[in-house]
Amino acid sequence: MTGPAETAPGATRGAGSPGAVSGDGGARPGSATGADRVADRPAPEADADGVASGRAAWRRWTPLVDVPHPDLPAGVVLRAKLESVHPGGSIKDRPIARIVRRALERGDVRGRRLLDSSSGNAGIAYAQRCAALGVPLTLVVPANATRERLDRIRAHGAELVLTDPMEGYDATIGKARALARRHPDRYWYANQYGNEDNWLAHYYGTAAELLAEWTDTLGRALPDAFVTGIGTGGTLTGVGRRLKIQQGDARIVAVIPERFPGIEGLKPLGQPDDHVPEILDETLIDDRIPVTSEQAADRCAELARLGLFVGPSSGANVHAALELAASGRARRIATVLPDTGERYVSTGLWSSEGGAG
Repeated sequence: MTGPAETAPGATRGAGSPGAVSGDGGARPGSATGADRVADRPAPEADADGVASGRAAWRRWTPLVDVPHPDLPAGVVLRAKLESVHPGGSIKDRPIARIVRRALERGDVRGRRLLDSSSGNAGIAYAQRCAALGVPLTLVVPANATRERLDRIRAHGAELVLTDPMEGYDATIGKARALARRHPDRYWYANQYGNEDNWLAHYYGTAAELLAEWTDTLGRALPDAFVTGIGTGGTLTGVGRRLKIQQGDARIVAVIPERFPGIEGLKPLGQPDDHVPEILDETLIDDRIPVTSEQAADRCAELARLGLFVGPSSGANVHAALELAASGRARRIATVLPDTGERYVSTGLWSSEGGAG
């Protein structure tokens, strides 16, 4: 594969419009049309996260799959990046690979443990990669994370600090920050919610792949909408910035889960005391579409019958994409299917009582 080498855009939330982002030579406003540029795949040297690293190897490219849902209006295309094929089983492999690699390059974890908070998927990505690279790891995770997540993290040898689920997920962020403040010589706090390498992994990886695969199969017309939920904000910010540069009128749609019982991995935001991820660029968001946990579960069941066995955040993304399609505001819709449905067996999602069976 050939393509431009990476130089970090260096933009942060509030730093201006997406046009301020520059980087890989194919994403500068005015340099060329999106269709002209996305055919250039990222160079291998642009992001080493997908190559062999020590004792393990990670893939870089994930398939862009059609979602032929019967509720799609005639003439509307819905395609999704199938992220469950990563070794860690989720889209979180992407940002965590970059965060860990950069930390090692800078020497941040020399003589210290890597520390972060996670609802589970990022924790698995951290645990697998750190185990392969010999990096000691401490993760702060809510005690109600699914059994599959906790067992997988423990299997890789990570140290777990569990928080009271009644305090909400933001309590895990507070606990991780407190540990980092009290023990700076023991921990390097990766802070996926405020780490620029998070959204950059999606800008150079997820977005570049999506646009290249899209034009390879559908021609020059790029997606006119991208739909995703918000966890750390990395996917929305990274993909949103790149798509807005290459398709200026594309709509970026945020999936907003109900506050209770919620959708695992997604933040509702909207309340004064909510922790808004530092890397989330809210200026990119054109629409917000609410989704309930029941709607997400129902879409999971429908997707399984289409051959896509994915988790609730995927169901939420597809539900919002179908709502957008029904509104007539977009005809070429892209989204992501963040993780595998196998991670939710213990929750009852796939049983007849759980709603998706």
